[in-house]
Amino acid sequence: MKALMTSWLTAMLLIFSTLAQANLTIEITRGSDRATPVAVVPFAGGDDLPEDVAQVIHDNLERSGYFDPLPRRQMLDRPSESGEVRYGDWRGLDVRYLVVGRASRNGNGYRLQYELMDVSGERRMLGEVVTSSEGELRGAAHYISDQIFEAVTGIRGAFATRIAYVTAQGVGDDMQFALFVADADGRNSQQVLSSREPILSPAWSPDGGKLAYVSFETERPAIYIQDLATGQRARATSFEGINGAPAWSPDGRRLAMSLSKDGQPEIYVMDIGSRDFQRLTNNSSIDTEPSWSPDGRSLLFTSDRSGGPQLYRHDFGSGQQERLTFTGNYNARGRFAPDGESIFLIHRSNNGYQVARQDLDSGRLVVLSESRWDESPSVAPNGTMVIFATQQGNSGVLGAVTADGRASFRLPSAQGDVREPAWSPFLN
Repeated sequence: MKALMTSWLTAMLLIFSTLAQANLTIEITRGSDRATPVAVVPFAGGDDLPEDVAQVIHDNLERSGYFDPLPRRQMLDRPSESGEVRYGDWRGLDVRYLVVGRASRNGNGYRLQYELMDVSGERRMLGEVVTSSEGELRGAAHYISDQIFEAVTGIRGAFATRIAYVTAQGVGDDMQFALFVADADGRNSQQVLSSREPILSPAWSPDGGKLAYVSFETERPAIYIQDLATGQRARATSFEGINGAPAWSPDGRRLAMSLSKDGQPEIYVMDIGSRDFQRLTNNSSIDTEPSWSPDGRSLLFTSDRSGGPQLYRHDFGSGQQERLTFTGNYNARGRFAPDGESIFLIHRSNNGYQVARQDLDSGRLVVLSESRWDESPSVAPNGTMVIFATQQGNSGVLGAVTADGRASFRLPSAQGDVREPAWSPFLN
């Protein structure tokens, strides 16, 4: 067991080399051939704002993979309200939907008025006035993006959600690790924890108010739960051996994890209030990486009981465990889609380790990503996208791919490596 822990920690230290700056940037790597043409016109009065609200909306829609925004240089006109729109001009540019708006100061904050038009139907689909405080302008832009996304696609938008991730700086004894949370586009980052020892496996509570994570600050792994609003935290487990891979139940009352306190790593569930433990697996294999089903009735986990890493499901009602993955000899780190009908995972193929999706009814597995060293997938709360850790040259970056694999982007840092992403639940 000590050798296993040493090799795991050595691998983590080799991955991390330098500390990522707080904010991440977006690089679109592949656009969808089915994206809907849209134009987001610069807001009237927007030049007086500290953030370009229309550009934030444009970028959000573009990285979703559902929309293909028109570049500003190609716009023939810049209306700011529906009455100024000449629909024929926009149809000539092959624009399907049009977003216009106005921005102005409102006391100590801002007033944003936006409208969404269906160009082919020459009708106003949506309109709203949004007020924002001084520091929440980007948040208002994310909210507007969510409303537009849902109005067109029928799917709840997830631009106003957040991501957690881990960074590291230095080499050897000079390593410095940090846990951050940021907006879903990598901006407005805030440091949650800094440590000279590794930080792993951040996991959001269902209400988005807490993070569970693994820290080696006491020179052995322990699971902590931290309140993001107050910064207060408590140590949940610190047994001898492995304390890893925490995962919140949908009701927020339990925490699944992998513990080796009784021998090999096994799956346990801890009641957060009472600190009582329920052991779910009991064999000579390594069982780890639990993930709850959306209804809380079953638990997905990785096990090598068949000779290599594969995904299994534990049913709480029957107590039975079944193998779910059979394509290839390596399938790990499974995560349920929000609708519970499919799972996302890391699959090893001839091209390396990649993000894949498997339909639970048919068992059909489809590889989504194009890189070779992917790990730690986390699913957006609306199920449209998966964020994961990957390599870009010699640096660790975050990547994201749509659930159909048609569009992708990366979130590199200005310097250094980023790993262990976790996508938050809906926050409003």
